[in-house]
This record gives sequence, C-alpha cells and structure tokens, in this order.
Amino acid sequence: MAKAKDKDNKGSGTIALNKRARHEYHIDQRYEAGIALQGWELKALRAGRINFGDSYAIVLRGEIFLVGTSIPPLISASTHVVAEDRRTRKLLLHREEIDQLVGAVERKGYTLVPMAMYWKGNKVKVEVGVARGKQAHDKRETEKERDWQREKQRTMRAHNRA
Repeated sequence: MAKAKDKDNKGSGTIALNKRARHEYHIDQRYEAGIALQGWELKALRAGRINFGDSYAIVLRGEIFLVGTSIPPLISASTHVVAEDRRTRKLLLHREEIDQLVGAVERKGYTLVPMAMYWKGNKVKVEVGVARGKQAHDKRETEKERDWQREKQRTMRAHNRA
C-alpha cells in the first residue's frame, strides 16, 4: 500500500521574513521571484540558516540579482565546493516583470527590497517589493498606528472576556 503524503509536516513554508523592510520603506508592489541556488544553499535553508536583513535587489544587464543575503554553509557541506555565503544570486522573473521593475527603479527612483523567502512546493521563492524610502516622521506615524492597533486589540479582548 502506498504511503499517504503528509501535508502537516511542512510547517508554514516561510524561511525568512525581512521585518525591517516594512519599517524602512513604503511598499508599493510585490513580485514573486524564483532564485537560483546551489545544492549546499538549499540544505542550509532547510536548516533555517539565512540572514537577509541587509539584502537588496539590483538590476544588472537587464537581469535582477539579490545582493547581501547571507546563507552560511552547514558544517557537513561538500568539500569540493567552495561555499561563498554572501554571493550574488540571480532572481528568476518573467521578462515583462523584469521590464516593469527596471522601469520603476531607473525612471521612478524606486528600490527593490526582498520582503520574504519561502517554500512553494519544493522550490524557494523570494517576494520582492518595489519600495520608496520612509522619512523619520513616516516611521513614527507607522509606529503610532501599530501601537494603536495593539491597544485596540487588547481592549477588545478584555471586553469580550467580561
């Protein structure tokens, strides 16, 4: 008898979130992109070894690359492969999406910021946001709004218990 596929063991599928990006930038659009990885990088991602808080995406020769993402290799990584943890990785998008992103970055002055990295099936996807930088007063406004929402939730919870 064939073994039934167990969908519960996958967890949430999220590898990493860039929480700082929401604080530092206004996100206008989001794109889902594949990423070109090596075998040792996939094993490290399964182990949860990634840091992309300082990473960003750039446009080079009509292609989009992810720069500054750190994926430290596992100790058991292959000995015949030189593991470079901060290498530039290519993002895989359709040509129309790349053209839209190039237009936003070069003409309108936007920045490409990685928002999240997650599993989709057995592939790794990166959510890239087209973003504008926030001013200091915008950051304070966002923080006030977040605090207000939190306080409102607490009040509603206390009211519902009584």
